[in-house]
Amino acid sequence: MLKTLAPSLLAATAAATLAFAGPALANHHKGGDHAMVGGAAMYPAKNIVENASTAPNLKTLVAAVKAAGLVDTLASPGPFTVFAPTDDAFAKLPAGTVDTLVKPENKATLTSILTYHVVAGKVTAADVVALIEQGGGKAVIKTVQGGTLTASLQGQNVVLTDAKGGTSIVTQTDVMQSNGVVHVIDTVVMPG
Repeated sequence: MLKTLAPSLLAATAAATLAFAGPALANHHKGGDHAMVGGAAMYPAKNIVENASTAPNLKTLVAAVKAAGLVDTLASPGPFTVFAPTDDAFAKLPAGTVDTLVKPENKATLTSILTYHVVAGKVTAADVVALIEQGGGKAVIKTVQGGTLTASLQGQNVVLTDAKGGTSIVTQTDVMQSNGVVHVIDTVVMPG
């Protein structure tokens, strides 16, 4: 669905794109041809799993992806867009939540939560802003899990609202991967 909208999304205004990328650019350090996440280089020639595995602030996400058996999927050609919660985002969950979710008997629940953070196709910051503008201030984005996230602008931040009404701020945008793009978020979003 989002792939077919991509060509029309390229018409996003520069001002809107800057509004989305503005605060996140402070966290999008360039070093050669790669961005930095948590102080680790993210190389566009590497896939989502390869890059995330080296980011010191994405260790909980990587462990969860492994526990859910999603490594091969997120290392495949994709493309995928991943809204990647940091370790601090996972730490906001009630005590014991992550330990419980990574147990084998909870694999289906963990998989549902993780795939709720993934969108099929490569959706850049400019694409998200264009969708928000086209939607009159809100964009409904379908996730691989089957649920939807609602994106909106609050000041210069893109905020994702999940199925339960929880919100997450995109703190870093357009971390390019060989099989898609990662946007770092500050709170885990939850499906309904």
